[in-house]
Amino acid sequence: MKLSAMRLALAFRFSTLLLAAGLLAGCATSGTSSPSSSLLVPPERGNGDLGLVIERESGTLGVLDTTARTRLGTVAGLGDLSHASVVFSRDGALAYVFGRDGGLTKVNLRTGAIEGRVMQAGNSIGGAISTDGSLIVAQNYQPGGVKVFDARTLEQLADIPAVVDGKASRVVGLADIPRNRFIFSLFDAGQIWIADLADPRQPKIQKFAGIGKQPYDALITPDGRHYIAGLFGEDGLAKIDLWAPEPKVERILPGYGKGQQPLPVFKMPHLRGWAVAGRHAYLPAVGRHEVLVVDTQTWQEVGRIPVAGQPVFVMARPDGRQVWVNFAVPDYDTVQVIDTQTRQIVQRLKPGKAVLHMEFTPRGDAVWISTRDDHRISVIDTQGFKTLATLPAKSPSGIFFTSRAARTGF
Repeated sequence: MKLSAMRLALAFRFSTLLLAAGLLAGCATSGTSSPSSSLLVPPERGNGDLGLVIERESGTLGVLDTTARTRLGTVAGLGDLSHASVVFSRDGALAYVFGRDGGLTKVNLRTGAIEGRVMQAGNSIGGAISTDGSLIVAQNYQPGGVKVFDARTLEQLADIPAVVDGKASRVVGLADIPRNRFIFSLFDAGQIWIADLADPRQPKIQKFAGIGKQPYDALITPDGRHYIAGLFGEDGLAKIDLWAPEPKVERILPGYGKGQQPLPVFKMPHLRGWAVAGRHAYLPAVGRHEVLVVDTQTWQEVGRIPVAGQPVFVMARPDGRQVWVNFAVPDYDTVQVIDTQTRQIVQRLKPGKAVLHMEFTPRGDAVWISTRDDHRISVIDTQGFKTLATLPAKSPSGIFFTSRAARTGF
């Protein structure tokens, strides 16, 4: 009798455990079949078509779905975003936001949560992420120099002062290059530096002096080979071939405006938005109503395209067939489209007041345009130029898609 009673008790306990396990499994299945209330993005979908828009006046981010052409939510508490930029983790789930006030903020796009924030400088204008995604580097105006952070914890790993002849310099044109290295320009010192962060706590610096006056922005070509800095203090550009056995600075397009009276410069053009389409680069002429065309094999000017005003962003559609241009005041309500085969203006658009930024979808079927004074984003078909959608945004500026995570220099 005692043995039978024990068997019955054990059977009961076993059946109870099975029932409990079944209930837990049911709960788990139910939990994954619908998105958690804390998520902006359902757990069953990826991050490749997400994006962010900077809302500069409110210090907020809008989280975007580029497939559905909708806004998923808002992230607040990012400080001064009057001049802000974003880079993404390799999987596109995390955004690192560099604010004008020196704040570096780590944002989870899937939850909309701020996972970390440090005030790393007094005035910052952007940053970059390393090739392997482990390091975040910020470039600073005040106090100058660059700082290196652990991408996971935001722990500061290194501080690289940009000091030449005892004077601190503002840093611009920061870009990631292969093997966890970074390249940047010193605006006040007229130099370009490369920081090798193989050991991020012990950076190794290579310096290039005498590149020209006041490099104000720069780009890295899509293949990671050429770093080109624009010069505000004089005409011309400074280029470094990073594939050369011994890289050195070369001056290209020296004096391209010589003999002409430049116009007052209302806004510095952004060279990170230069268009490299096929073997040609399309770049803004500083203080002139022109886009320059340069052969990227010879680095000689091969053409000029008259445009509506002073170019700010000159951006290529991903396939290189079109180049889209926006402008400084008083023409900042206008966008022009250049056909790269004919080098002719094929479309003139008026998407709204104060066009500040453009971002193409990864395959170039649409471009998203922010219009600050109209408080909206316009999504425009790049083939027929129809407006596909408009989204509300508070004084929007930069638009950044997670597809940037797979691109060098972005």
